[in-house]
Amino acid sequence: FSRGAQVVRNVMGGHRPTFWTSDRYGAQQGHAEHHQTCLAHLARDIAYALEASDDLAPFWRRLPGAAASTIAAKRRLFDDRIGKILMAQTACDLTRKLLAKIARARDQLLTFMDAPRGLVEPTNNACERALPPAVIARKVTNGFRSVWASEADAAVSSVVDTKALTGIGT
Repeated sequence: FSRGAQVVRNVMGGHRPTFWTSDRYGAQQGHAEHHQTCLAHLARDIAYALEASDDLAPFWRRLPGAAASTIAAKRRLFDDRIGKILMAQTACDLTRKLLAKIARARDQLLTFMDAPRGLVEPTNNACERALPPAVIARKVTNGFRSVWASEADAAVSSVVDTKALTGIGT
């Protein structure tokens, strides 16, 4: 019924995970100790700005893989690059808005480099790929007629998806 932050708090029931990955939607902010902003969403916004604007402000385009021994050095390098990007001067409103978006998300851009390797992805693409089955089911059935039915479906989906992710019971 809502995509608001209160829905997330209700679903989480007081649980506060160590890591959380999401797009920059406001209701998805502040629910974990560490937050990873989806770099694919940010890259899409950057690609649009590059296409729609003739401003040549430098943009952080791609994060190359790093060996375990050099992650800390790479992180400092990336953070320095982000700092330089944010200092770019521009007369383009679109670029200025994009730089403000990056500045607001700055502490969430490199979380995946601080987390144990493989625990946090730099994008929320896996989450986005998990949504279509629920959306299709809602459209095919014309939605749930009662709250208990939607809650039951959510519980069953959660158990099935958790089993698939963890391999429990296989």
